[in-house]
Amino acid sequence: MSSIRFSLLYLLFAILPAANGGQPSLTQPAWIDDLHHGGYVIVLRHGATVSDQSNTDSMSRKNVPAERQLNAEGRAQAKSTGEAMRKLRIPVGMVVTSTIQRAVDTATLLGFGAVAATPDLAEGASPDESNQRALALRKLAATTPPAGTNVVIVSHKPNIVAAFGSDWSDVREGEASVFEPDRLGGYKLIGRIQASDWTRWAQAAD
Repeated sequence: MSSIRFSLLYLLFAILPAANGGQPSLTQPAWIDDLHHGGYVIVLRHGATVSDQSNTDSMSRKNVPAERQLNAEGRAQAKSTGEAMRKLRIPVGMVVTSTIQRAVDTATLLGFGAVAATPDLAEGASPDESNQRALALRKLAATTPPAGTNVVIVSHKPNIVAAFGSDWSDVREGEASVFEPDRLGGYKLIGRIQASDWTRWAQAAD
């Protein structure tokens, strides 16, 4: 009898993942509702870029021809992320971006109005500069936004990994990390969001 029960349990666990089809959940996490009230810092990696430019120079200079740009997917990704955030009633009071053009374009295409660009969010050209910019990004993540709003920061993978650690070594283009400043000079991670999640949750909320 026990062998029969074991076989049935094995069959049940084998079937369940297939029945789910491996599809991501349409249900948004409960903490998304907290963003409605403001007080969070959303750190976004710029959108998808042209793959054949992935090895070109991307240091902290104004846009140059060698610098890789957003591709059509990245531009659509940024627009849909902004649209979804508005549908989800997430107020954004300020958007701060790297001076690198793919980050500026991502920030602009989100559609939250004027953006502020700073080299503090661009990739560093030396270890010392990278460390300084990681410190600047952590400081921004720890800064409480104006009442009733959230702040969006658009930066780059090297900055994000340097600021927040190796757990972000897999950060994808268009991915967001949501931080809550603790008003004591620190912050805590609330969650990480892929670009497609915003749209999926907004559609589910309709």
